[in-house]
Amino acid sequence: MKTHGWITLSALSLVSVAGLGGLALVPAAAPAPAPLEADAYAVDSAHSFVVFKIKHQGVGNAYGMFVNPTGTFTIDPADHTKSTIEVSVKADGVNTGNAKRDQHLKSADFFSVKEFEEITFKSTAMKAAGDAMEITGDLTLHGVTKPVTATATVIGTGTGRGGAPMMGVEATFTIKRTDFGMSTMVGEKGLADEVMLTVALEGAKR
Repeated sequence: MKTHGWITLSALSLVSVAGLGGLALVPAAAPAPAPLEADAYAVDSAHSFVVFKIKHQGVGNAYGMFVNPTGTFTIDPADHTKSTIEVSVKADGVNTGNAKRDQHLKSADFFSVKEFEEITFKSTAMKAAGDAMEITGDLTLHGVTKPVTATATVIGTGTGRGGAPMMGVEATFTIKRTDFGMSTMVGEKGLADEVMLTVALEGAKR
């Protein structure tokens, strides 16, 4: 390979320049970047959570969670209309850190877990919303299915055990529990109607 000063001739093209009677050195075109692809992830149940927050007696917030959610999500960074998410949890997995309260929540007063075993969400549409995503989907809770809209962000990406690509996604939205037939203790001296939910998912690439 011949070089002249700092120029490597093998990396350049020689073209004729009309009117100059000479040659010009033109850098070779850089290859076009590969298009971004949509990746599908299986939810890692051990590192994913569904957390809820509800106002208690009008003076403070009470928190709880559902453990071991399952499902899948696909994120297309080039076109979020092609992204999807589907997740479910067992209603019997409700956990507020108090066994007596958890048993009450599992009863017919609230989640009625023997009758309605699962809580599910399945997206019907997604789109970009600034740096986040707007997700519309169907939430099935207490045997009732209603459309909800959530805001979601990609928390991060990385590599898990065994070298599998990983991604974390978190979505938040608010519902009224009376919309789903759960009206026990609604009011200032009991529990608020509105409940904020955070769905925090880690997934391994399928």
